[in-house]
Amino acid sequence: MINKMQKSKEVLNWLQKYLRYVDYLSAAQLYLKDNFFLKKPLKLEHIKDRILGHWGTVPGQNFIYAHANYLISRYGANMMFISGPGHGAPAVFSNLFAEGTFGDFYEEYSRSGKGAAHLIKDFSWPYGLTSHVTPMTPGSILEGGELGYSLATAFGAVMDNPDLIAVCGVGDGEAETGPLAAAWQSNKFLNPAESGAVLPILHDNGYKISGPTIFGAMRDSEISAYFKGLGYEPFMVGGANLHLKMLDAMERSYKMILKIWKDAREKGKVLAPKWPVIILRSPKGWHGVSSADGKKVEGNFRSHGIPLADVKENPKHFKLLEQWLKSYRVQELIDFKGAPKPEILKFVPSGNLRMGHNKHTFGGDVRKNLKMPDQRKYEVLIKKKGVDLASNTAVGAKFLRDIFVENKAEKNFRFFCPDETDSNKMSALFSATKRAFVWPLKSWDEFMSPDGRVMEILSEHTLQGWLQGFLLTGRHGLFATYEAFAMIVASMVDQYAKFIKQAAKIPWRKPISSLNYLLTSLGWRQEHNGYSHQNPGFVSSVLEKHGEFCSAYFPPDANSLLVVLEDCLKRKNSINVIVS
Repeated sequence: MINKMQKSKEVLNWLQKYLRYVDYLSAAQLYLKDNFFLKKPLKLEHIKDRILGHWGTVPGQNFIYAHANYLISRYGANMMFISGPGHGAPAVFSNLFAEGTFGDFYEEYSRSGKGAAHLIKDFSWPYGLTSHVTPMTPGSILEGGELGYSLATAFGAVMDNPDLIAVCGVGDGEAETGPLAAAWQSNKFLNPAESGAVLPILHDNGYKISGPTIFGAMRDSEISAYFKGLGYEPFMVGGANLHLKMLDAMERSYKMILKIWKDAREKGKVLAPKWPVIILRSPKGWHGVSSADGKKVEGNFRSHGIPLADVKENPKHFKLLEQWLKSYRVQELIDFKGAPKPEILKFVPSGNLRMGHNKHTFGGDVRKNLKMPDQRKYEVLIKKKGVDLASNTAVGAKFLRDIFVENKAEKNFRFFCPDETDSNKMSALFSATKRAFVWPLKSWDEFMSPDGRVMEILSEHTLQGWLQGFLLTGRHGLFATYEAFAMIVASMVDQYAKFIKQAAKIPWRKPISSLNYLLTSLGWRQEHNGYSHQNPGFVSSVLEKHGEFCSAYFPPDANSLLVVLEDCLKRKNSINVIVS
């Protein structure tokens, strides 16, 4: 029987070796096109002619992934990983390779010496691997080119997935964006009785491209107070003994999540749960180049991208690169064929417990069609033209109301709207469901409930992120908003469109439900909002850029709207904009 101290030493020993392995793979991806395990003296011809990529965030993400792996291997936790920091793909690729997931989807990246050679060479190589995660990355549901959307997407993914934990790595630079800042409020909308959990890990490495980050400049006490004010229970991980502190923080966070679930599901305690958040303060470009030309690199902005970009022209920098790569002593970690030794994989999960294999990240595999009510029940009969009146959205709301009723058991449909459900004349929804909210309410607050499926928050970015996470994990939804405010998420739609456009070309990515918008309070109608609310550019924006899988509809009456709503909700891998 291994005692606690021996177990700790065993785990720490594994963490150190595993991180040496994935850190080496990640650094090698940036630089090497040959001599992948340094079995020969490093020469200029082994270096890529054009060195592209980013290093600063990579060691911290490897650290997070490794600790999540250990937690999964110990408890069998159902976890997925969302990488928020920009250009952190080398870390994700290295861990997917180490867990064997990459090889399951791409034979050339099998967990072997030959597979590692392909991985290292193919990064930022023509027709190879990209510098941020894309649909070709198993386990990914986030198009990583634009910052700020990771946390909202993670919360959308765990809605109505009661056993799923989304480990979301949030970069401290990303955390400065408006969308990410608003997404922290998502904890007020997640019902622990029926949904999973998000474990946000703020990777505070202190610097962005060329200067310090806001969180990096804050004291521990200030960061802790900030997250406590947001309703979280923060765990600070920094300074010495980072592995021991992170092991403790991960385990306490996991047990806290289990208790929140248990209290909600067995005791009915659903209001204001204090979800955990981990703040990891590690040096930027950790274990990389300490300094170059008398200037600090590790723990500074100079490690953000390529720490040593001119190694082919600068012999001193070439020597520093060689020392850096050799510092991992990778020969100790691989067998004679180049595969990782069994001890490197000791606490790496297997089978479907691997985060790259989490079933929820392959939404097309688990998607079920919505049950649709009979449209004829809602038909508006016109007895006399120009006399009988009917509101498109009021009639449409009755149809959507009954979609909630028909699919109550499946819990696979949600309605997203920035506080405009009533003003859009869609209050009929509230006879079937309510607005989601798990914070204390006043007695006079209307149509609010922890189990509500109408998602309202005055952040279109957060709504869009929730909906994307919900769709990409196999469910259905509709986003209704005033036309004037749809353009707020136009850039997010571009990112999402890139994801589904690429996903459609990947054989193992099955189609997911369509992304549907209902635009109301049109700019063309000059009522009390007038010029201030004119912004009729959303339709032209998405059609112009993504017309091959984007459709726009202009239903002239309530009956036509019903037909369009049903058609759009049945469609897959498309973006549909309904102007009503």
